Parts: sequence; C-alpha cells; structure tokens
Amino acid sequence: MSGGGRRRLDFGFSPCPNDTFAFHAAVHGELPELRGLQLIPHLADIEELNRRAVGDDPLPVTKLSVGALARVCHRYAVLPAGAALGRGVGPLVVGRHEVPNRDGVPALRGRVAIPGVGTTAWLLLRLLLPCDGFEAVELRFDRILGAVERGDVDAGLIIHESRFTYADHGLEKLCDVGELWEARTGLPLPLGLIAARRDLEPGVHQALGRALRVSVERAFAEPAASRAWVREHSQEMSDAVCDRHIALYVNEFSVDLGEEGRAALTELLARGRAAGLLADGPAPFRER
Repeated sequence: MSGGGRRRLDFGFSPCPNDTFAFHAAVHGELPELRGLQLIPHLADIEELNRRAVGDDPLPVTKLSVGALARVCHRYAVLPAGAALGRGVGPLVVGRHEVPNRDGVPALRGRVAIPGVGTTAWLLLRLLLPCDGFEAVELRFDRILGAVERGDVDAGLIIHESRFTYADHGLEKLCDVGELWEARTGLPLPLGLIAARRDLEPGVHQALGRALRVSVERAFAEPAASRAWVREHSQEMSDAVCDRHIALYVNEFSVDLGEEGRAALTELLARGRAAGLLADGPAPFRER
C-alpha cells in the first residue's frame, strides 16, 4: 500500500510514444475507475517485458507481444483496453536493395535482423514468409536500421517508429508483413496487448480494464496533457514522427478490443499454435 492507502501495482509498457500517450492518465492521474489502485509505470523495451512475463518475476500488469502471451496464457489474461492493434500497423522488412519477390513475398537470404524471438513481428514473419533461407539475428528494435544500413545484416524486420524513418537510412521496403496478414485473414493485426495476472481478483481486472479505457479516451481528448512525458521518453524522435507513431498505433481498438479485436487475437494464436510456433494453452481472455 502507498501512504495514501492505495494498492500499488507495477505496470509494464514501452517508452514508445503510443504507450506513454495512451497510459499517461492511468499512471499520473487518480482515476476513479482504479478504485483504490495505483499503477506504477515500469518502462522497458517490449522484448524485455516479454522475457520478464515468462520468467520468475512477472509484473502484475504488462504489455505483451502475442508470441509471449501464448506462453503465459495460464498466468495472464488480456484486458479489453490498451492494445496496439489495427490495420496498416504491421512490421516491415527492409533492405539496402530490392530482392526477388513473388506475390509480395521476398526471398530473404543471408542475415536478417529481428527485434526479438518473442515479438509478434517474428511470429508473423515465420507464419507468412519462407524462413529457411536466412539466419535470424536478434537486435534491439532501435538498432536494426543502423545494422542494415552498415551492411552488418542483409535485411531487417522493423517495428515501432522505424517504419517512418527507414528511408532516411537509404533503405528499401521489401515487404509489409501486416498487409500479408490482412490479405490472408481479412482481420486487423494484433501487435501488443495489455494483460493482467490471473491471480489478481476479478474486480481488479475489471477496474484495470475500465481505467485503461478512460486513460486512452483522455489521451485523445487532452493530447497536450501527455506531451511532455511522451517527449521525455522519445528524445531522438521529431515531433512529427511522434505524432505519426501515436496516430498509427493508438486507435479504436486501444479503447476497446471489441469482437473484431478479440477475433483477430484468437486467430493469430490459433494459426501460430497450429503451425507449431506457439505454445498450446488456454484462451487469452478471462471470462466472467
């Protein structure tokens, strides 16, 4: 408990503009929806959050990639708000020059940098592209563009704001993996979800879901309120890139997954499990 009597819960999410924008009110305001809870921000790269969730010290509330979520569905349940999910939001494959391409699918060779084996981006690449012709090299997401530009790797699988800046590095888009997903399923693409530990009481799950929804709604209604905090954690980005990042990744699905968002997540988990790429496990939602 804090000095004010509120129950403290660590909340893990990324320092990217979409998360700091969406969750500013949840961690800085005293939202009535939290009902005596206080969310303590724990900012880290998504792959670090993924690893912590599957390890021995899982955060009570955390953002997770779909691949990591599949491994911990017994431990976590997805909340209805706060997701990064939508259309036109998928990871890209970039390189210094074009490669042979058939029906939008490039024939990747050599070394390909990926942002982590637990990321949704890597799951999608393995589901949608042939992956037997290259070696995957794990790098933190913000180091991939430089590695491709220098020739340390032959191509890179990029996420977050890198999709807005790869051309500044003289790189070409080889494939939009999100477009392949949408074309084959007709569904939006789930990238990251907010999940709470299943050992938290049902009332806490409900309060968290309501609070995150209100936090996103406040972010849309009062964008200036989070501006300084967003900029504090995105100092290497221009204001224009920050704004594009937020506009792309924070949307109606961030307010509420809804039936379509739940269907998209269920489909990606089912395809990954059927392909042997994801661990089997229970449904990701906590039903009342």
